[in-house]
Amino acid sequence: MTDEADQAQQSTSKFDWVTQRSSCSLPNVFKALRLQIEADIKTRNALRPKNSPYEFSVSEHGDDFSVLLKANDVQRSVIFTLAEHAILVRDGIGSPMFDVTLTFDDAGKCQLSVNGEQRDSWQVRRMALEELLFRGL
Repeated sequence: MTDEADQAQQSTSKFDWVTQRSSCSLPNVFKALRLQIEADIKTRNALRPKNSPYEFSVSEHGDDFSVLLKANDVQRSVIFTLAEHAILVRDGIGSPMFDVTLTFDDAGKCQLSVNGEQRDSWQVRRMALEELLFRGL
């Protein structure tokens, strides 16, 4: 083997799949998703025109957190719930939008999946929040 092939084989054999797989858990991904959504909401609030009659926020309750739109007499939300086998995404009245499941693929990457399709975190966040953040105003 060439030196390059030797190095590639060594780095592959040294891959710490146990630690990587452990971090690919629903509680860890749920926590990361919440932090990313908080950053999204901070960015979205900063993009509002001055004196906007609406505001977005994140509120937490137990195994759930909600993204809220408050505008005059209107309040809408999207709820994220950590369940045993998935992250459940529901609208403000509790109707299912979609569920997020996880797989740990052969490349050692933690993959989010919605309806059987691989999704990046930002895509899951957009699917859940785009209408709330941009369409109802």
